[in-house]
Amino acid sequence: MLEIRGLTAGYGRLAALKSVDLEVRKGEVIFVVGPNGAGKSTLLKSISGLMAPTGGTLVFNGEPIAGQSPEKLCRKGLALVPEGRSIFRTLTVQENLLLGGMIRKDKAEAAADLERVLEAFPILKSRYRGVAGHLSGGEQQQLAIARAILQRPSLMMIDEPSLGLAPLVIDQVYESLRQLNASGLTLLVVEQSTARILDLASRIYVLRNGHVALEGSASELADGHALEEAYFGYGDRQTAHA
Repeated sequence: MLEIRGLTAGYGRLAALKSVDLEVRKGEVIFVVGPNGAGKSTLLKSISGLMAPTGGTLVFNGEPIAGQSPEKLCRKGLALVPEGRSIFRTLTVQENLLLGGMIRKDKAEAAADLERVLEAFPILKSRYRGVAGHLSGGEQQQLAIARAILQRPSLMMIDEPSLGLAPLVIDQVYESLRQLNASGLTLLVVEQSTARILDLASRIYVLRNGHVALEGSASELADGHALEEAYFGYGDRQTAHA
């Protein structure tokens, strides 16, 4: 579905990503983890068209996409839930959700999807006419995810969905992600913390200093030792089965 080869990107002379290779297959849940400054958000910005890579290739469903606009990529089936959720706080929950479906030409199907989203996220249904800025952090995260669902993507990218949330709320968000994947949606999730990811991940990439330090399946990384070593920089890039 998504193939990244030799991706380099950055800010001026600062290279935040240095020849990154990554693959997302249909139906997977891929986690990219790493400490602050590892290049995780830059990776998602490069994929979603918010940044232009300086090198390498990005191929989505067989088509090169590097340098295309976010709007064009959205229509091709890419959706991004950015760090900090980026909801419109002064608009209602309803208005935020309707914005998610604006690119859809099939308005009847979009309306049906909205009903399904409200059933999947009952808290949003109960707060439908309320101002989005009055929602809790966890409710705002659910709203951001629900809004992205209404774009009907084939690949959803989520930047640090657990950021700033209480443990119980994180569990609820992760259960929502599990249900989305079970419905057929492919997920690429960036997190700083490695807690909770093994139960949901198909495969995991560890980014450190702009490089892929480790890649492997959740089963290969289940004991956590290799994951910890790569995260904290105890070794060079490796595959978990190497």
